[in-house]
Amino acid sequence: MIITKRSFTIALGFLSLTGSSAFTIASPKTQSSTSLAASSGLMHCRPIGIGSAAPDTTITNFDLEKVVDTTDEWIQTRTGIAQRHVLTSTEKLHDLAVIAGRNALEMAGVKPEELDLVICATSSPDDMFGDAPNIANKLGCPTSTVAFDLTAACSGFLFASVTAGKFLTSGDKPQRALVLGADALSRWVDWEDRNVCILFGDGAGAMVLESTPQGDSAASGLLGYAARSNGAGNVELNCSYLGKPRTVATPGEGTVISSASYNSLFMNGKEVYKFATREVPEVLSEALDAAGMTVDDVDFLLLHQANIRIMETVAKRLGIPMEKVITNLNEYGNTSAASIPLALDAAVRSGKVKKGDVIACAGFGAGLSWGAAILRWG
Repeated sequence: MIITKRSFTIALGFLSLTGSSAFTIASPKTQSSTSLAASSGLMHCRPIGIGSAAPDTTITNFDLEKVVDTTDEWIQTRTGIAQRHVLTSTEKLHDLAVIAGRNALEMAGVKPEELDLVICATSSPDDMFGDAPNIANKLGCPTSTVAFDLTAACSGFLFASVTAGKFLTSGDKPQRALVLGADALSRWVDWEDRNVCILFGDGAGAMVLESTPQGDSAASGLLGYAARSNGAGNVELNCSYLGKPRTVATPGEGTVISSASYNSLFMNGKEVYKFATREVPEVLSEALDAAGMTVDDVDFLLLHQANIRIMETVAKRLGIPMEKVITNLNEYGNTSAASIPLALDAAVRSGKVKKGDVIACAGFGAGLSWGAAILRWG
């Protein structure tokens, strides 16, 4: 049941905690008692610039035929992917993010010193403690620019955009934000697992958001959103900690701690497909409701670039024709948090997406987490 009063309620089974906030939290009937959801309408900000970057090195499906038992036809038929870009051992993810950020700032006509906020959505940073401050520094942002990472896997870019939108709507400061999505999941893939290694690539995307006048709904470009999570689904998609015992020679028999490492990325493809095709149409509908819109108002549908079959099914359930679906999956594969800005950048620069177009976006993935946002470009 959606809680509509102007307070937030976190529902955990039969327990509710209430406090002040401008957005709504709910526990949908379709989810388990451990799930959380949030939604809100218009925020006073708009997207004014987009940029992206991908590594030069590519691995095609034909290359993978020499690595695992698969074929180009098998991969393309089931996923829609023909190749993926990957970082080499000497390349850094944050350098891609810096290029993407510069491209977005150039389109927006915004200087790095004019940014008040930088958020990097990533699950695979070069620095475990976060890449955003380093990215902001390399872009030339001043120390007054707040920079931090946000981890939500393939939902990360949308969650980061909404987070930035909340900051921009809060008052006089901040006025401009750079939202990045960057991931290098090729580092965490088992390249001998043919069900997973065929899916993922590396990349970075960035979007500049600018605050708009309070009360001027016509100027706003983040029109509504909805977000959800359900940790009960974590078993279906994860990259879990794998610690190895290590003895520290403290007095006596010593103290056994763990030396850090992680397992390879695990995904139950069948269950993730069912989850995405069931939940994404619903969360998109909720975001449209929050924006006071219907499917008829949507010019383009932009989904996390995970699998062409997911896109086709979601579009069909929403009644949106495939010619309105933005995709670059064929070239890049699944780039996690980078996939939405990568695809949007190409669509804007090619002239496909024009100023004033309404784009219904949705991200979904590990956590499990999923969300949607309704954007009006420019």
